[in-house]
Amino acid sequence: MESSIQTVLITGASGGLGAALAREFASRGLRVLGCARRADALGRLARELGPPHAFEAVDVGDDAAVARWAEGVEAPDLLVNNAALMHDVAPAWEIPAAEFDRLMHVNVGGTMNVIRRFAPMMIARGRGVIANFSSGWGRSVSPDVAGYCASKWAIEGLTRALALDLPQGIAAVAVNPGIIDTAMLRKCWAEGASAYPTADAWAPRAADGLLALRARDSGSSVDL
Repeated sequence: MESSIQTVLITGASGGLGAALAREFASRGLRVLGCARRADALGRLARELGPPHAFEAVDVGDDAAVARWAEGVEAPDLLVNNAALMHDVAPAWEIPAAEFDRLMHVNVGGTMNVIRRFAPMMIARGRGVIANFSSGWGRSVSPDVAGYCASKWAIEGLTRALALDLPQGIAAVAVNPGIIDTAMLRKCWAEGASAYPTADAWAPRAADGLLALRARDSGSSVDL
């Protein structure tokens, strides 16, 4: 697949890791497609990158909205399931039910919604990589982030099972992006997040790692 990746689709593309990746892939001559809930930030990214890149405001937690979006989008060579939420840090029993439900709805349900619509396209074409963003908290735990840990442990299991369902030539890989100074990390660690690389500094290395994924990596968990 060294020369086959021409189109990358990124969910959660409006800020943080998603926007940094979109810019990096675009700078390498790849076509970037993306979605996010924040139409304003997504619009700024679309104007910045211009054609042939295309972005649309979509809540991945809404399966019908994802289905409508997918109807007008070509099959990607690399699908990056990046969209995710973080709850307010608190002991598990203090996480409000509505906040926990919304987090699982987006982090896990949203990933499934995107897979449901785009995996068949990739299967029909006979190639592609589905990179589901996990986390270090998808393989370990910390206090006060139980909901987020639960969602990312689910992504790890989902990805391994998905890999068994996919035909040869299509890969599903759980990807830990590492620790990056983003708004999400600052929600957990406040100013302590500044000790880590920014999303823009992280993106070139991350893009290298994502573009290196192959069918043989299917079912694995990798770190960027």
